[in-house]
Amino acid sequence: MKNATTVERTGERELTITRVISGPARLVFEAWTRPELFRQWWVPRSVGLRLLTCELDARTGGSYRLVYDVGEGKTMAFFGKYLEVTPPSRIVWTNEEGAEVTVTTVTLTEEGGKTVVAMTEVYPSKEALDAAMSSGMPEGTCETFGQLEEFIVAQGINAPAG
Repeated sequence: MKNATTVERTGERELTITRVISGPARLVFEAWTRPELFRQWWVPRSVGLRLLTCELDARTGGSYRLVYDVGEGKTMAFFGKYLEVTPPSRIVWTNEEGAEVTVTTVTLTEEGGKTVVAMTEVYPSKEALDAAMSSGMPEGTCETFGQLEEFIVAQGINAPAG
């Protein structure tokens, strides 16, 4: 049975997206922090984007850069810094591609071999969150979280730590 993803506006500038993933926190953490794994599930299939570059230096003080092919020879980049990386339970990073910075926190809590993934995004303003909400971001993230679960299940819950 597929787990549901919930989206909740938890403050004027804050959005939390939550899903239970059928697998241990260490595998979910690795899927978020290892580029060769991350690129296999991150981009929502329905949007038709292709991830060209996936650079993740997933450590406190490290940085990331994702570059997408958006068609017609154009690209779009997302980048920022990791503020906190605590295996296998917490990742905090900035999203710095705009004029204002958004901070994303992913918390992984293992319960009975499953992992509760809670992603909270704090936007610089109510208007920035309103724009994200109307852009389709919540729907894309829900799709991505579903892909994460498919990926983790395909890896098998007894996969060796890497």
